[in-house]
Amino acid sequence: MAKYNKKMVEKIVGLIKSDTFTIAEICRQVGISTKTYHEWVNEHEEFALAVEEARAELMQTMAMIAKKSLRRKLEGYDVTETRTVTVPGKEKTKDGKPKPVIKEQITTTKHVAADTAAIIFTLTNGDPDHWRNRQSTEVTGKDGQDLFAKKTDEELAAIIQDLHRKLDS
Repeated sequence: MAKYNKKMVEKIVGLIKSDTFTIAEICRQVGISTKTYHEWVNEHEEFALAVEEARAELMQTMAMIAKKSLRRKLEGYDVTETRTVTVPGKEKTKDGKPKPVIKEQITTTKHVAADTAAIIFTLTNGDPDHWRNRQSTEVTGKDGQDLFAKKTDEELAAIIQDLHRKLDS
């Protein structure tokens, strides 16, 4: 079984910073059990702190990537695609097959439009006072009066029952 040491801590912290591995995956990669990992977190304050800092660093990196991706989706972007057509050539490979020769190469640039969902997400979360992704309907009577304020419980129950009947038919 692996022993707790500085090199092991660096290995674990490096794995946490590098990807979204689960604790079990990290433990398998470094050759310890998840029980050992949790014991080290509880017994070694410096290890617990290093793990916490590594997770925070990973989240900062992921947030930066997400922001860049969101910006691209908000603005739209261009993608260059290259299509290559080959034909069999006169030269042969080691196994006797004809070496392919490029017949034509076509490069095109396509524009990927801004993503409507990304725009809605950004506006509704970034400026919720002015942009809402929900609708609200208020039902009032003449001059804004409450339609149901003067109804008894029995009358309201009858209205609800009537509405259910209409929905079911």
